Order: sequence, then structure tokens, then C-alpha cells
Amino acid sequence: MGKNAVKKALMYGAGNIGRGFIGQLLYESGYHTVFIDVNSDIVCALSERRAYPLRILSGDTHVDMEIGNISAIDGRDTESTAAAIAEASLMATALGADVLPLIAPVIAEGLRQRYRRGGAPLDILVCENLKDGALVLRGLICEHIPKELEKWYMDYIGLVETSIGRMVPLQTLELQDGDPLRVCVEAYSTLPVDRGAFRAGIPDLRGIYPCEPFSFYKERKLYIHNMGHALAAYCGDYLGCEYLWQAAELSEVKAVVRKAMLACAVALARKYNADEDELQAHVEDLLRRFANRRLGDTVYRVGRDLRRKLAAEDRMIGALRLCAETDAGGILLGIALALRFSHNDLDMPAEQALTEICKISPDEPAYSSILGLYKHARNGASFYDLAKGAA
Repeated sequence: MGKNAVKKALMYGAGNIGRGFIGQLLYESGYHTVFIDVNSDIVCALSERRAYPLRILSGDTHVDMEIGNISAIDGRDTESTAAAIAEASLMATALGADVLPLIAPVIAEGLRQRYRRGGAPLDILVCENLKDGALVLRGLICEHIPKELEKWYMDYIGLVETSIGRMVPLQTLELQDGDPLRVCVEAYSTLPVDRGAFRAGIPDLRGIYPCEPFSFYKERKLYIHNMGHALAAYCGDYLGCEYLWQAAELSEVKAVVRKAMLACAVALARKYNADEDELQAHVEDLLRRFANRRLGDTVYRVGRDLRRKLAAEDRMIGALRLCAETDAGGILLGIALALRFSHNDLDMPAEQALTEICKISPDEPAYSSILGLYKHARNGASFYDLAKGAA
């Protein structure tokens, strides 16, 4: 790219992560960012204003900034979207797992056009809350790539896994503060990425943290951050908290969550020969961030979608398996409290959920431990007694 060439990025998804995280990093790195979304109100507003406000919340204060140098395309305009993909310098997706199959044909068409324009390599940052999201998206796109372009696609198009650590709550009217384009976020802005997946070279992107093996960072996010976040929500729900920060500030909840997160930190340090002190510092930083009142995150939002969050390889059960040789008591309690979550949408008995969703066999010790805690919770046991029983 020449000195005066415009760096064009395509951000597929103009929601909380697209605008609230990746959009900021792209803007601060000198990219012109084209947002693609099917929300016509957002697309029209972005196209008209060519900017949007971002508010970074911390303690009792906030910092406002304007994210500019942008444009937008309606995602239903597949012709314009494909053309934008063909000429992009960098691309990212933040749409949700259910949407990826719908955009795969459009991405494939954009890549075909890119090939006809000379076939320059392109990296796609996959910013999805989806296990092995990059691998999933690569397969979906490949279904629409002509046979004669398959080798070029594999060699020149990088599907790059990312770990999204920034917490972005639901954007309530209060948080929007009079501007529907405003996104409120926490200050954390580091973006771990899979170093080995790039095809066009690691981009000069603010906050990017290329790392190998990336599996360590995926598991750190899932089994320390996501698990601890969900555990705090399930504990808070049991104690009648509405907001996540309320739960995170309770000493009894904080003790349970810290112990569970530290157990995962120890297990990950052993598995990857990682620095245990750094992981422990990460745990303490997360505990502080969970208590950020200004985010206004609810225990409902953090704890909902139990079928996914209690799946065999997701945050709770995956962390339990990881800590098989360490202290998993807090995680056992978290699973039990998830099963009696006040917003439980599983529509099945706890025993069935443990075997069918969590894939925990009745002959495993964890099965009886979780059921025992669950029954005590259903009978109104004090949180102190539950935590003691899980220890």
C-alpha cells in the first residue's frame, strides 16, 4: 500500500462490539471504516453523520469521544457489500453465530471480485461469541467458493480468531443519553488475536495483541472471564440482585467468584506453562471490572441463555472439567444456581439438563454434588450454607 493510500476497513455488524470496540480501534489506527448492518435506522444515521459518539465509563466519571472517518452500507444491498469486501484492507465480523450462514455467500462473492481485481490477501477478524468462530466462518464461506479459487482462498484469506474482553452492556435509553447512536463501554481495549492466522501480515491496529498458542487466550477468556462473570450473575440472582455490580460488590459473592476464577487460573497455568502470577493479576482486574456500576449490566443479561452457557464445552462445564484436579467447588455451586436461575428457560428438570445439556453422567461425583446444591438452593438455604457446602 502506497504512502497516500486510504486504509479501508469493513466492519460487518454495527452493534455493541462493532461500534463499541472494533470501530474505536480502527478509527484510532487511521482506517476509514465501512459499517455493514441491516438495521436501517443505524445505517441511515451513520451515513448521514459519518460519525458516532462513544462513551467510556469508569467509576463515577466518563470520557466522551467521537468515532469518525466512517460510512455505512445496508447489509441487504449485497452488491455494494461485496464490492466493499473486494477493496477492503482489513475486515471484521461481529454479528452473532446465527447470522454467519446468511452472510457467507455475500463474503464469498466479495472474495471472487477481489480475486478478479488481483487477488490481494485479506484478513478477517472474527469477533464472534462462538467457539472456534474463525473455523466455522471459514467453512461456511468455503461452501460458496468456486473450486478453482479454493487454493487461493486458503492461502490468501485469513480468518483470524479474536478474544473480545471489553464489556459492553445493553444500551438502555439512560446509557444512550439522548443519542441512539451512542455506545457506552468500559475502558479495557486489548484485542488478543491468533498470530498464526494472518495472511496479509499483522495490521497496525491499536490494541491488537497477537499471540500463540491462541488456545490459551481463548480458554482464559472462556474459563476465567466468562465463567467468573456468569458465576457472579447466578450468585447475585440467588441473593436478589438486579445488577451485576451489586453482586460483584458483595463480599460473600466476591469470595466464591475469586476462588473459582483462581482455580481456573492455576489449572491454565499448569496446562500451558503460563505465568500464574499474571493470571492471578488478571483475575483481580476482572473482579474490579465486574463491579463497574456505570455499565449498568444486569444479572439477567449476563446469566441468560442457559442452553449455551451450560453446554458441555462452554464457560461453566468447561471450567469444571479444566479444574478436575483443583478446587472446583465454586463452579459446582455456579452450575447449581444456574439451574435455579430465576430466568431459567431450559424447560426441563435439573437432572435432565445435567445429562443432556451439560453432558455430566449420573455416575460422576459432580452430578450428585450439583444436584445436592441445587436442591438445597430450591429449599431456600442461605448463601453462606451453600458456599460452605460447595467448599
